[in-house]
Order: sequence, then C-alpha cells, then structure tokens
Amino acid sequence: MNVKTSAALEGVLAIWKPAGWTSHDVVAKARRLLRERRIGHTGTLDPAVTGVLPLCIGRATRFVEYLQELPKTYEATLRFGIATDTEDLEGTVIEEADASFLTEERMRDAVLSFVGEIDQVPPMVSAVKVNGKRLYELAREGVTVERKARRVTIHEIEILEVRTGTAHPEIRFRVRCSKGTYIRTLCVDIGRRLGVPAVMASLIRTESAGLGREACVTLEQIPELIAAGSLQEKLRQGDRLLDHLPFTQAGMPEAHNALQGKPVTALALNPVPDRSGLWRLYRTDGTFLGLFEYDPAGGSLRAVKVFPPSGDPESKE
Repeated sequence: MNVKTSAALEGVLAIWKPAGWTSHDVVAKARRLLRERRIGHTGTLDPAVTGVLPLCIGRATRFVEYLQELPKTYEATLRFGIATDTEDLEGTVIEEADASFLTEERMRDAVLSFVGEIDQVPPMVSAVKVNGKRLYELAREGVTVERKARRVTIHEIEILEVRTGTAHPEIRFRVRCSKGTYIRTLCVDIGRRLGVPAVMASLIRTESAGLGREACVTLEQIPELIAAGSLQEKLRQGDRLLDHLPFTQAGMPEAHNALQGKPVTALALNPVPDRSGLWRLYRTDGTFLGLFEYDPAGGSLRAVKVFPPSGDPESKE
C-alpha cells in the first residue's frame, strides 16, 4: 500500500511490542512505515518480552533521555524450583529442585519483602558494559565476569496469582520499578531468599513513560492509521509526558529570549520557580518552549533544550 505521512510528524507513539522482536527491530520497522529516520525508543525490551515500547518520533527524540528515566510497570511470572543460565526460560537449565514445600504465605511474603531500594547484580545477558563490552556479548563467548551491584527501587508490588501444590510453584505479580531494574534478577533473588532456585517464566511490560496498554498500537495498525489520516491522534506530546517536572509560563519578551536560548528572569515568570532543577517552560498561549534549568542563586532559567514552535522564523534549536 502506498501511503503518505506528514512531513512534520512529531510525538511519542506507544507500540505494543510483539514477542520475537528486538526493540531495534521495532524501531527499524517503524522508520520504514512512517518514512521518518528520527525515531528512538525509551527502554529496551528483550525479544521474548511483549509490552509497551514508546517510540519518540521527529524532534521528540530529544525527550528520550528524560522519558526513559521514568518508572516502568511489569507483570511477571516467577517459577520456583528451576534455574537457568539466562535467568529466564530461554536459557539452559543449570539447577532444579523440588519446591513444593513452599506455602502461599511464604511466597507472598518473600516477593513483597523486596519493595524499596535494593541492590541488584546485572545478569550476564544484560546490555551493561564492562571494560567497553556489553555483558550479553561476553555471555555469547562463554565468558562470565564479575559485575558490580547497582541500587534500584521497587516502588510497589501487587500479587496477582499464586499456584502451589507442584514441584515448581509459581507466583504472578505486578511490579512498578525504577529504570535499570532487571525483573529476571528480581525473580532469582526472591528464590534465593527462600532458599530455592527460581526463574522468570514470563514478562509483560504494561507501562513505560506513563503510557499503558490502552495507549498502544501494533505495528500492523500503523499503515491503517496513516491511510485513515488518524495516526496523529495516537501521538502524545513529549512535554506532556514529563508531567513530573514543574512548569511555568513566560510572556514577552521572556518567551522570545527563551527561544533564543538566552537566560530568562525567574521573577517575570508565572508561577515564579520555587525550586532548583529542570522546569518545563511554556508561552502564555500554552506553546511549549523547552526544558530549562532553574538556578536560585542566579534567579534565572537557563536553556537545556529549546523547542522552537514550528514555523517560528526568529527561534533556533
């Protein structure tokens, strides 16, 4: 089908990633379908994992580094009594034991005990770099190296289902966690706390960058949406997804100065910034101007990333 897309396509499109695809595969396919080279995703999903994969399109790629920092939500199934070299069912079994003695109460308590800040050792199948080489590349070569533990945050866990009465009991749970959390490693660590081998049996990402399943489209739907002229309706503006950042508004001449990348006097803004850090800056008509850093000592906002309105001849990126 020959379809045309807008030359000014810009925003965040949530894709429901199918099993068997890498995140890079999804980006490559979207580039072909949308005829847009500037596309980046906000957090890698393993090929076997399905779920929410937000794609930043056009100028929205400049939001990737901020959106990927947001918490993510997963639904995972943990199977006790078995361990693999990849910490999921894709790997080779390296240990097996009868875990039928585990009660539902013990399983629940163990899972919920991981809420809060925890230290994780990245798995060998991760993309973490050690001495300039990614761990999964070393794993393919049969090399295992020592990895440093990293601090991550488990914001909340909800138990969804428990299955007992078998040598390999399972527990399914929903977990909201910080960037860089490995759910497969969480599953292994839960099993270790109970004294049994454990493995991640399945994983679905249900939220990323504040977008859930209801916001997603499939790759197969993209040509249909383009043909119907309704793709734009599925795009979310990147600045609106950063609603955890405070915002303020600028009139003239402050808005003009902001678009030129010049410092903006804080006292001329509404509301006046009251804390240091990143702020979203808008013109009084609601037009997004960019991300700015507030320095209380200097009493001004300094440009971090300016987003000139389309067609504004006086502004620059």
